Amino acid sequence: MSMLPITGMCLSQTNQNDNFDAETFPKFFECWLAEQNQLLRELLDAEKPKTHLTDEQLQALISKVVEHYEYYYKAKSKWTKQDVLSMLSPTWRSSLEEAFLWIGGWRPSMAFQLLYSKCGLQFEAKMNELIQGLRTCDLGDISATQLGQVDEMQRRTIREEREITDVMARHQETVADASMVELSHVVTEMNMAKETKEDGEKKELENKVESTLAPKEEGLEEILLKADDLRMRTLKGIVSILTPKQAIHFLTSAAELHLMVHEWGKKKDARKGNQISPVTQFSDLYASED
Repeated sequence: MSMLPITGMCLSQTNQNDNFDAETFPKFFECWLAEQNQLLRELLDAEKPKTHLTDEQLQALISKVVEHYEYYYKAKSKWTKQDVLSMLSPTWRSSLEEAFLWIGGWRPSMAFQLLYSKCGLQFEAKMNELIQGLRTCDLGDISATQLGQVDEMQRRTIREEREITDVMARHQETVADASMVELSHVVTEMNMAKETKEDGEKKELENKVESTLAPKEEGLEEILLKADDLRMRTLKGIVSILTPKQAIHFLTSAAELHLMVHEWGKKKDARKGNQISPVTQFSDLYASED
């Protein structure tokens, strides 16, 4: 089983000279997906019965996968501070992915649905062993105590998720506040009058537009960072409840779902002629081994 070093290579390749612009993030994202694909191979190897890894070895792989997510959100936060609008409306994601986005990413409560779905599938697949009292050590073998902890965490996460959603709704309403309405009226009148403005007047108006929009963007940045923080805390929280072997199965399912939905969406967009930023293909994921 190969071990991929998480070195920050993607960030260094796409962020030379501190150039955190919207055009460089798709390149970073492509590189990060390629790393996730390689990590998925390691997770799949670790799942195999013939792969006899100790809990310490499994935990090392889990830590590396979690660090890879942390690495993504750390990089994303830097780009967010430079161009929050692009991060909230990512052109490098497919239309399918965009339809399911929650504040620039995956909805935290979805992680629990993923966990429950995988638990059910693995329970059904090994029902006979479980009925006989045999341990399967996967998510079908999750205990009542663990389920109670997951349920408690899910309630907290949903509460936080709703709070952030409400904050976003209130912030979106500010696009129609008095300053925006007044400014849009002034600019419209000038455009309709077709007046030729001096460069100084144009610059003054541009500055006024920027100063009016600035707090709107700052608010969006704060909300997006909170949403990403909740996403990361949710992932780490679920992993902390599971045994090492169970965590491997959960992280495998999370990576599979992320990569496959991305590819399915790309293919749908390609059939419809939609253009998105190029990313790595993963259709041969199970066709070859490292």
